[in-house]
Amino acid sequence: MKFTLFDFETERLFFRALKWTDFEDWIAVFENDQAVKFLALDPMLSPKELCQIWFDKAMYRYENNLGGMNVLCSKIDEQIIGQAGILIQDLNGEEIIEIGYTILPQYWRKGYASEAAIGCKKEGFKRGYAKEFHSIIHPENIGSKAVALNNGMTFKKRVPEYRGIAVDVYHTHTNQ
Repeated sequence: MKFTLFDFETERLFFRALKWTDFEDWIAVFENDQAVKFLALDPMLSPKELCQIWFDKAMYRYENNLGGMNVLCSKIDEQIIGQAGILIQDLNGEEIIEIGYTILPQYWRKGYASEAAIGCKKEGFKRGYAKEFHSIIHPENIGSKAVALNNGMTFKKRVPEYRGIAVDVYHTHTNQ
């Protein structure tokens, strides 16, 4: 599958494909109001409904070679930490390659998102997936902006309307 990193690992994490058996573990993301807001999801839906939408979209990406979020697992105990990956995105008519990341709330502020995002960028450049990577971030998501900066990205632009919200776009090039 194009743009996936199912055979990749970083210092503390190994990457693998998302499986339907991960569903119950992943619901915790959608039980967090801040995560739902930053992911621009409908807060009126239940965590289970939001998780279903997330999984359907992830499987659609896998099946249609649109990249994908890889499950991040701890090398120590194989616990699911989050997801990160390289995604083909349509940013209001412009096709971009995004490095996306979402960490389960209990693992926030432990450096996992930066570790995964940096790994995705380095491996994506190594495999020739793109010459430029982006991250699309909710303007109030200070944590994700810090991850983008840690990943060597710089602010590119604010998009006032993207899937119902404003977003900040960060990017990096192979020569950075």
